[in-house]
Amino acid sequence: MVEKTNFSSAFGRATSTTALLAGGAAAVGSALLGYGLYETQKFGLRRETVKVLPRGAADMRVLHLSDIHMIPGQALKRRWLHQLADEQPDYVINTGDNLSHREAIPALLDALQPLMQFPGAFVPGSNCYYAPKLKNPFKYLTRSTGRPNPSDRDMLPFEQMHQAFGAAGWVNMTNRSYSTALNGLRLDLTGIDDPHLDRDQFAGWPQGSSTSYQAPHVRIALTHAPYQRVLDQFTEEGADIIFAGHTHGGQVCIPGYGALVSNCDLPTWRARGLTNWEHAGRSVPLNVSAGIGHSRFAPIRIACPPEAILLTLTAKD
Repeated sequence: MVEKTNFSSAFGRATSTTALLAGGAAAVGSALLGYGLYETQKFGLRRETVKVLPRGAADMRVLHLSDIHMIPGQALKRRWLHQLADEQPDYVINTGDNLSHREAIPALLDALQPLMQFPGAFVPGSNCYYAPKLKNPFKYLTRSTGRPNPSDRDMLPFEQMHQAFGAAGWVNMTNRSYSTALNGLRLDLTGIDDPHLDRDQFAGWPQGSSTSYQAPHVRIALTHAPYQRVLDQFTEEGADIIFAGHTHGGQVCIPGYGALVSNCDLPTWRARGLTNWEHAGRSVPLNVSAGIGHSRFAPIRIACPPEAILLTLTAKD
């Protein structure tokens, strides 16, 4: 005798299983989203020490800020940035992407006001010039070296921001070089406009007398996006240390593995932290910031909390 299957009962059980699976996936998704939102507020200060100064030079403390992506109303971020002034850095370097909203400049300047009491330098990123756009979040999970199209983006009032930085004494390093004295040492800086927008033009190093290179000095290079062609040029041209941002450290990372993307052609294992970039027989410390903020259209971080970095530059052995 052949046993007949109750189709209605089987269909009901399958539907219940599907519903349970869907509910479980939704719960996991909600938990990840909740954690991702929470981690955007886990601000931290990474501390590094790197030997790049001439022998006998005194230590120099450099605070590296990047990718603040300020939005009006971010009180916790503003308070945390205020507190960084307690570290009393000798110099502040800002590698761009300061805004995520055209009305955010007052909040940004309020947040940075205590830090603008210290000397510093900056380069812009694309989110200094243009407001972010809503786009498919899965695009962040593809390896991209393409540039955004500025023609379909809203301009930000970056001139107001740059004027305020300059009035406080921060030097605009957009496609230029600059030299200053600090703690008995000459800082030679070079910076470029954002390579992610193809606006970079290397200006070389500051020119001095024919014997100026013999004086104690350190060569510092600034870029927003750490494209390999830029890092190669800085390295080949004699940089002692390179500062960059842009990557957000991957923003969504896998614990134990790291970043899935760097939003440029930088290898993902370099998307956050202090590593050595090697090119043309030279090895140069490269500090890539995971950033302080995020696009207002992608307000999550997973296994990649926001950071500023305090680097103590010390003398070489």
